Amino acid sequence: MNTPIYDFTENLNNEGTLRCFMPGHKGKAPQKSLENLYKFDITEIKGADSLFESDGIIAQSEKNASKLFGTEYTAYSASGSTLCIQAMLTLMKWENRKAFAVRNIHRSFLNACALLDLDVEWIYPEYSGGIISGEVNPDKIENALKKCREPSFVYVTSPDYTGRMCDIKSISEICRRYNSRLLVDNAHGALLAFMPENMHPIHLGADLCCDSAHKMLPALTGSAYIHTSRLEYAPLIKKAMLLYASTSPSYPVMMSLDLCNKYISEKIHDDILKNLEYISELKNKFSGRIDFVSGEPFHITVKDFDGNIFAELLREKNTECEYSDFEYTVLLMSPVCTERDYKILEESLEYAVSKAPRTEIIKSEFPKAVKKMSIRDAVFAKSENIPIEKATGRICAETNIPCPPAIPIAVSGEVITEEIINIYKRYGILTVNVVK
Repeated sequence: MNTPIYDFTENLNNEGTLRCFMPGHKGKAPQKSLENLYKFDITEIKGADSLFESDGIIAQSEKNASKLFGTEYTAYSASGSTLCIQAMLTLMKWENRKAFAVRNIHRSFLNACALLDLDVEWIYPEYSGGIISGEVNPDKIENALKKCREPSFVYVTSPDYTGRMCDIKSISEICRRYNSRLLVDNAHGALLAFMPENMHPIHLGADLCCDSAHKMLPALTGSAYIHTSRLEYAPLIKKAMLLYASTSPSYPVMMSLDLCNKYISEKIHDDILKNLEYISELKNKFSGRIDFVSGEPFHITVKDFDGNIFAELLREKNTECEYSDFEYTVLLMSPVCTERDYKILEESLEYAVSKAPRTEIIKSEFPKAVKKMSIRDAVFAKSENIPIEKATGRICAETNIPCPPAIPIAVSGEVITEEIINIYKRYGILTVNVVK
């Protein structure tokens, strides 16, 4: 597959063009070892195209991605899935659709709702013990849509941070029955389109979807895709993105998406098959000793241990995880991992399992919160940061949940209760922003 963005910048460097244009580093790095990166950092000069008005090399590269993913239209983001989420919600705002969302959303969704003044009706998953993961019952979604008498959309996160996945096919069929749109935060699942069985949300019926390329594919941090299965959204997507995005998107990030296309077209299927075999062998070796969360297989998520202690033990063996809390340790692999990587991981897991204390997680339902203000009003209200012990009865202002996992405990505009305070404490969050 051709790589038009990479080819253009490579030719520019080979020709020795005098750089009388931005950026100011002129392709020269302050650290010699980084010059190979800096020389590919350019701006929208003649022939380089422009991301939000693309009709040249960027448009060609995006068409390559669309063909690989099997979409009606795919656009690049150099601002991560956050920009894609903002754009998807803007399209829904333009159509005056009511928002239904499964509660374990990323805070970027919440921030976009504040900017757009979207009112959200929450659908609570069946939590497993913490806030970041739970089963999404399609019947709950159908029951919500049955009562709705206006145009709507449904927003789900799949896979979630632990790799657990929704039944996108069933949910998409429900949405079609009620003329609702299905939006999927697939930030953790870009590789799903290239598994032995295509499990990508667009293939399964989603209307709009965002993928973080950098999470599961060999692309630079900040690289992402926004996909649609509906051709009518194609001319609107970049119009929506431009409301939030920098007008100087990173060319190295876009170039990494361009090169990722080549990797997908030439190598990913074979690499996925090899890695799935390595993952299966690894999990079989720990059968009966480690309980892994089922879901997207490249998320190797360990449960039934104190995840923070487990993660520290892994670090003693020079293995760093993606995320840990009192319940989970999340280890992210990707198709570019090698057999040697899994051997090292196996040794690290052996060490951690031998020393980590097991925990018994008591399943608890997330308390249904009471809303007192809109998300927008609460986010833009005057606020103060107070100790969590003093927050009972106060209204949550802007959320201050670290990333990862960036999943709000109390949503902006909701009343903070003793139950919610206890959840904050379980995650080590000691202060909260509240409306003055």
